Amino acid sequence: MNIAELSIQKKTVTLVICFCIVLGGLLSYSGLGRLEDPEFTVKNAVIITPYPGATPLEVAEEVTDKIETAIQQMPQLDYVESTSKASASIVTVTIKDMYDKHTLPQVWDELRRKVGDVQSELPPGTLPSIVNDSFGDVYGILLAVTAEGYPYDDLKEYMKFLRKELLLVDGVAKIELWGLQDEAVFVEISRSRIARLGIGLDSIYSALKEQNLVVDAGAVKVGPEYIRINPTGTFDSVEDIANLQVRDPASDRGIYLKDVADVKRGYVTPPSRTLHYNGLPAISIGISGVPGGNVVNMGEAVKVRLAELEGQRPLGMEIGVVNFQSDDVSQAVNGFVVNFVQAVIIVVVVLLLFMGLRSGLLIGTVLALTVLATLIIMKTMGINLERISLGALVIALGMLVDNAIVITEGMLIRIEAGMDRLKAAKEVVAQNAMPLFGATVIAVLAFAAIGVSQDSTGEFCRSLFQVMLISLMISWIIGITITPLFCTMFIKGKEKGQDEPEKDPYQGIIFTAYKAFLKACIKRRWITMAVMVVLLFLAVTGFGMLKNSFFPESTRPQFMVNYWLPAGTDIRQTTEDIAKIEQYLLKDERVESTASYIGAGATRFMLTFGPETSMDKGYGLILVSVKDYKVIDEMIDEYMARLKEEFPNAQPILERFKLGPSSGAVEVRFSGPDAKVLRQLSNQVQDILMDNPDTYAVRDDWRQRVKIIRPQFDETRARQAGISRTDLARALEMNVSGSRIGIYRDGDELIPIIARQPEEERLDVENIQSLQIWSPTTRKTVPVSQVVSEFTTEWEDSMIYRRDRKMTITTKCENEPGVLASTIFDDVREKIEAVELPPGYEMEWGGEFENSTRAKSNLAGSMPITFLIMVLIVIMLFNCLRQPLIIWLTVPLAIIGVTLGLLVFDLPFDFMALLGFLSLVGMLIKGAIVLIDQINIELASGKDPYTAVVDSAVSRMRPVCMAAITTVLGMIPLLPDVFFKAMAVTIMSGLSFATILTLIVVPVLYVIFYKIPAKG
Repeated sequence: MNIAELSIQKKTVTLVICFCIVLGGLLSYSGLGRLEDPEFTVKNAVIITPYPGATPLEVAEEVTDKIETAIQQMPQLDYVESTSKASASIVTVTIKDMYDKHTLPQVWDELRRKVGDVQSELPPGTLPSIVNDSFGDVYGILLAVTAEGYPYDDLKEYMKFLRKELLLVDGVAKIELWGLQDEAVFVEISRSRIARLGIGLDSIYSALKEQNLVVDAGAVKVGPEYIRINPTGTFDSVEDIANLQVRDPASDRGIYLKDVADVKRGYVTPPSRTLHYNGLPAISIGISGVPGGNVVNMGEAVKVRLAELEGQRPLGMEIGVVNFQSDDVSQAVNGFVVNFVQAVIIVVVVLLLFMGLRSGLLIGTVLALTVLATLIIMKTMGINLERISLGALVIALGMLVDNAIVITEGMLIRIEAGMDRLKAAKEVVAQNAMPLFGATVIAVLAFAAIGVSQDSTGEFCRSLFQVMLISLMISWIIGITITPLFCTMFIKGKEKGQDEPEKDPYQGIIFTAYKAFLKACIKRRWITMAVMVVLLFLAVTGFGMLKNSFFPESTRPQFMVNYWLPAGTDIRQTTEDIAKIEQYLLKDERVESTASYIGAGATRFMLTFGPETSMDKGYGLILVSVKDYKVIDEMIDEYMARLKEEFPNAQPILERFKLGPSSGAVEVRFSGPDAKVLRQLSNQVQDILMDNPDTYAVRDDWRQRVKIIRPQFDETRARQAGISRTDLARALEMNVSGSRIGIYRDGDELIPIIARQPEEERLDVENIQSLQIWSPTTRKTVPVSQVVSEFTTEWEDSMIYRRDRKMTITTKCENEPGVLASTIFDDVREKIEAVELPPGYEMEWGGEFENSTRAKSNLAGSMPITFLIMVLIVIMLFNCLRQPLIIWLTVPLAIIGVTLGLLVFDLPFDFMALLGFLSLVGMLIKGAIVLIDQINIELASGKDPYTAVVDSAVSRMRPVCMAAITTVLGMIPLLPDVFFKAMAVTIMSGLSFATILTLIVVPVLYVIFYKIPAKG
C-alpha cells in the first residue's frame, strides 16, 4: 500500500487534515509578524572615549591605539575602524558574519570586558569609554514634537512625560529622545569682584566641587536598629549654589558665592546638536519594539495611547510623524498580499483554461492548501510576512502546482481511459513520487546558497530560501496524498463501450504540431544543437553588455539631503543654512514635511539606514517626505542644482533610500603610515572621479584640515609666575566657553556646574591677549602675555581615520540620478588602479563594489556544495551518468532567455536577478527530470527507443508547459515592484526559453547520447 492508496482509503482522516490546514492557515496568517523589510543583524558596536583637550593625533596615539589593540585580540573580530578627533575617540567594531543575533550578546560582553580592562592604560584626563552595542537598534516609530511659543523647558518636560507613558505600551522596548539640549548651571564669576574681594578661583572651584558630592557618612547602632547617617547640605536649588559660603585659606576671608558671581540655570551654547521639524525647533522621540514583536500591533497600541494622552498635550504643541513603521508595514504587506492574490488568480485562470474546469479547480484547491500549510510552518518557525517572504510565495506559486499538475495529468489520462480511480492513483504516485521528490529537492537546493550565506545580504534574503523550502516540500507531500484523493472524488471518467476503440489523448492540434516539430529537430539533431550553441555564444556576449547593480533604490516617498559644510564650521552656521533649505522645501507643493537633524546623524529609524557617526558640527541631514515618490528624481535634480548655486561652500548629497544592505556608490581606500601621502593619493583619485560626468560630491572622509589657535607656552617664565600649563588651559576655557567644575542634582538629572566669565568680560579672538590667569602659588592674577610668548594659527587634520590600526583615507563619490554605481566603477576602475603607490601603502575597493562582491562570494562559497548535492541526487534518481549529463548540459543554455529578457527590459543583473537565475536552474532541472523519467517508463513498457522519446515528450508537454505558464504569468504582479523586477524578468524570460530546452533540447540530446536513429 503506497501513501496515495492510504490517503484515499482513510478519506475522512485526509479531509479532516485538509480542514485543519485551512483553519490553521487562516489563524496563522492573522498571527504572523509583519515587517516592511526582513530583519538582518547589524554586527557593529561603537566605543566612544572622551579625552578633553587632546588633539586628533594625541587621541589616536594615546587612546584609540590602545583600545584597538585590546579589541584586535578578539577572535570574533572582522575588522575595526576608528575616528580620532579633537577630544574624542570613536572606534567602530565589526564582527564576523558567522555570528548572528543569538550569539552576538556574548560577543558584546567580551568586547565590554576588553574595553574595561584597557581603561587603566589610558592617559590621565581620559573619561570612561562608552560601549554602544545597540548601534543597530531600529526605532521604527519616529515622531517630532514642536512647541511654538512655549519655553524650551515646557517642551522638554512634555517629552519626558511622553517617554514615561509610551514605555508602558505593550510591545515597546526602548525610547530615545533626540535633540534634547544640554542644560547647565552657570556660575559667571566677575574678575573685577574677585580682585576687589581677594578670593582665589581655586577656592571657589574647590567649594563647588566638594559641596554636592555624595559621600558615605556611615551608620550607627541605636538599640536594636542600625541607622544610616545622611547629613544635609547638598544643593537643592540654584539659590543654594548662590548662597554657598566660600572661604579663602590664604586670606581666611569668607564670602557668599553670589558676592562674586551670578548663578543661573540655562542651556549650553552653542548646542551640540539640534532638530527642526517643518522649520520649527523640535525634539524627536524614537520608539523601538521588542525583538520578534508584531510591529503593526505595537504601532496601533502607540496610536491608541497617544489618543488617550491627547487631553494632556499642551495646546500649541504639535506631534509630527517622521516615520511610522507600522503604517509603512501595513501598506507594504497589504500591497504584497494584493500581488499574491493577483498571482493566485492568474495561476488558477491559466489552470482552468488549460486543464478544464474540474482539474483547474482541483489544482487551485491544492494550491490554496499548500499556501495555508506554508503559513502554519512559517508561524511555527517565526518567519515574518515581509517583502522577501511574500515575494518568495509569489515566486513559488507556479512551482507549487508542478507536482499537482503531474499527478492530476497522469490520473486524468488513466481515468478517462477507463482505469479504476484507486488503481490510477496508485500507479501514478508509484511512478512519479520519487522523481518528483528528487526534482523538488533540487528546486529547493537552487535557493540553498542564499539560505546558508552568513553575511547581512544572506540574512536579508534568507526567508526566500526558508519559504521556498517549506512551500515546495509541502507541495510534494500534498501532491502525493491529498491530490490523488481529490482526483478520485472529482475527475469524471468517460463511459465507453466494450468495442469502442481507445481514444488518443494527445491528438489535439497543439500536440500534433509539437510532435511534428520535435521529429524534425530529432532528424536534424546536429543542426538543432548548432543553433543552440550559436544562441548561447550570442547570449554570453550579450550578458557582458548587461549593467551590474547590487540592490535597487526604494520607492519610499522620502529622500535625504545630507548637507556638509567644511570641517570646523560652527553648528550655528550649519543650522542657519539648513533653515534656509527648509524654507525652500516647505514652499514646494510636492513636499509633505521636513525633519532636520543637525550636528549628528539621525536615530536609526529603518534597518537599511546607516546614521552618520562622525558628530561633525558642519553636518546636517534633512529627511524630506513627499506626496508621491515618483517626483523624487526630478526634485533631486532640481534641488541639487539650486543648493550648489546658493551654497557654494557646502557639499550637498541628495539621495533616495536603498532596498537591502548598501553603502556609498564608489569608494576606494588607501592605507599607509603618512597622512600627507594619503591625502596626496586621495587627491589623485578625486581628480579622476571629478572628470567623470556621472559623479558628484567627490570627497574623502578625512575632510578638510582645520585651523587651531596655539598659545606658545613659555615654561621658564610660567614657573616663575607660579602658572602651570593646566592653569593656562583652565583660564582659557573659562574665559571662552566655560569650565565644568561640579554637579548639581535635580531629581533624576545630573546637571553640570560650569564656571565662566560674564558675557561682557568673555574673550574672543580680538582680545584673547588681555586674558588674566589666576596663580594659586602667588595668589594673584598674571597677564597671559607673561607666560605665553605668542599666539599662532596652525593647521591640523580635523580627524584621523584608521582601519585595522592602519591610517586609512577613503575617497568616495555619489552617482547622478539614473546612473548606476557600477557604470561609474567600470569607467574609473582602470585609471584608479593605475595610481602609483609608494612602498608601504596599499589600496582596496569599498562601497557598493565591495558589498556586492562580498555578498556574491559568500553565495559562491556555498554554491559548489549545493550543486554537488544536486548532481548526486540526479545520479541517484537515474542510477547512470548519461541521463544526468543530458540534464546538466541544458543548464547553461538558460542564459539565452535571461540575457534577452534583461536586455529588452533594460534591467541590470543585480543580486536579486542572480537569485532568480539560481532558481531558474532548479526549475529547468525539475522539468528535465520528469521528462527523462517518463522516457524510462515508456522504454520499460516495451516501446522502441525512438517512439519512447517522442511519446514521452508529447505526454510531458502539458505538465511542463503548464508549470512554465503558471510560473511566468504568476510573476506579472511582481513587475511593478522595483525590488523584484529584475528577478521576475530573469525567471519569466529564462523559464520561457527553458521550456523550449526541456521539450526540444532534452529529447534531441537523449537521441544523440543513446545514438537513436530517427524514423521517417
